[in-house]
Amino acid sequence: MVFRKWFPLFFLGSVLFLTACASENGQLEIRANGEDFVRQGFVSKDGWSINFDQVLVNLQAVTAYQTDPPFDASTGNTPEGENVTVEGLKLVDLAAGDAEADPILLETVEATAGQYNAISWEMVNGNDGFTLHLVGTAEKDGTTIPFDIQIDQTYRYVCGEFVGDERKGFVDPESTGDVEMTFHFDHVFGDADTDMSEPLNVGALGFDPLATLANNGTLTVTQADLEAGLSDEDFATLMDTLGTLGHVGEGHCFEAENGFTGHDTE
Repeated sequence: MVFRKWFPLFFLGSVLFLTACASENGQLEIRANGEDFVRQGFVSKDGWSINFDQVLVNLQAVTAYQTDPPFDASTGNTPEGENVTVEGLKLVDLAAGDAEADPILLETVEATAGQYNAISWEMVNGNDGFTLHLVGTAEKDGTTIPFDIQIDQTYRYVCGEFVGDERKGFVDPESTGDVEMTFHFDHVFGDADTDMSEPLNVGALGFDPLATLANNGTLTVTQADLEAGLSDEDFATLMDTLGTLGHVGEGHCFEAENGFTGHDTE
């Protein structure tokens, strides 16, 4: 009789406890964004109209954090605090979808309520032999060059809070928030819509040096081909600017080998 008397109350208490615990969690969408430069195309600083068919990147160790105080990426330290991680290696096509497509959803993970105001990730050489694979066309003055460019360098980024028109990373109990890794490809090629005296264009490679490596009107190169074919200065510029790809919206990050992504470009 004692068992029958207390069991319903025990059961009810357990349900209330589990419900209360569940209410402290929500979901966090982790997204990767190549911006309109990738989805819609753009004109490089030296006048090449660049359009991408694919922008493939291998990502791993993608981790979002709740930090207090807010994380300062310029230190290069690893964020500390409540965190969630995307497990395994993820191959993402930043150019997927139409010109108005949303940033690519990498994964939705269960997350403790709060603001995820820092993120870190690695761009790594995956099983397919590349870290970054750019496929598309470049056109200038009636000349069109299909390109296929593979990079195998590894990059490691740590970043603070997303900077943009709206704040991101907020997870309320039983709701969904999102964080974003942003990739600024105008850092590599420059942007004709930006003043040529701006740091963005001063530091960018452009496409002219790559066009000189085309064979029979087509550019198909690996990182090793680029190192062999470009001048030492141009190859160094290319690798340095690739190191500045990682951002959080307009917020800068720290890359393990290249330092703070806000030093030379905006």
